[in-house]
Amino acid sequence: MSDGLPPLRDVIRRHEITARKSMGQNFLLDPNLTDRIARAAGDLTTVNVIEIGPGPGGLTRALLANGARHLTTIERDPRSAKAIRELVSHYPGRLQIIEADALEIRLQNLVEPPIKVAANLPYNIATPLLLGWLKDLGGIAGLTLMFQREVADRLAARPRTKAYGRLSVVAQWLCEVRPTFNLPKDAFTPPPKVTSTVVNLTPRLESLAEARFEALEAVTAAAFGQRRKMLRASLKPLDIDPVACGIEPTQRAEDLLPEDFCALARLLDTKD
Repeated sequence: MSDGLPPLRDVIRRHEITARKSMGQNFLLDPNLTDRIARAAGDLTTVNVIEIGPGPGGLTRALLANGARHLTTIERDPRSAKAIRELVSHYPGRLQIIEADALEIRLQNLVEPPIKVAANLPYNIATPLLLGWLKDLGGIAGLTLMFQREVADRLAARPRTKAYGRLSVVAQWLCEVRPTFNLPKDAFTPPPKVTSTVVNLTPRLESLAEARFEALEAVTAAAFGQRRKMLRASLKPLDIDPVACGIEPTQRAEDLLPEDFCALARLLDTKD
């Protein structure tokens, strides 16, 4: 190869890296696609980059080749971690491998800001990972993440659409959300059952409106948990009246903007 590295399929064979369903593993080996994801993350030369679940290292290689100043990978599969370590000598001083569960790590404890996250996320933990990062965005300059298309659609969904829900509200409250491109099933080894979408999330300098995260989670859970009911019924368990926020009680959850849910969250906090 032109970069002097062995083909990924040779790395997979040598380290016996078979994809494990329990880890949500689907490997992306096409260098054109991994390069496209790395370029979608923007300028990497002035940030510390974190990659979750690098697998055999396809995206890892692309991030480093695209100028990542320093890349930290978090990998819980020891086979993949061993394979990634082979890249350290090729990119001296620029690559760190951490063997751990990403769900248990605070990114800001690993590297100094500004931080960018780029990852082909394991589908089985993608949403919990994202919600954890959204709760703690300090120092994070951008997230370029691959999700199954259904999740990507929810992240970017607008009010009065079927995909609009709790994840849409929270993500858009805190970030600019921009789906960039889709990847077909056959781009992966093994092919997943769903199409994948790369999404850019850029944290806002200021959130769309003031709200406490836990309060916003509570009102969106109540409203979307019974999304076909009018707000006066779905919010009744929280003992809040949407009229107090200037919101018609006959509206449904899918009718409200993220800013409206923030107003309801502030109202809920006055009950404490």
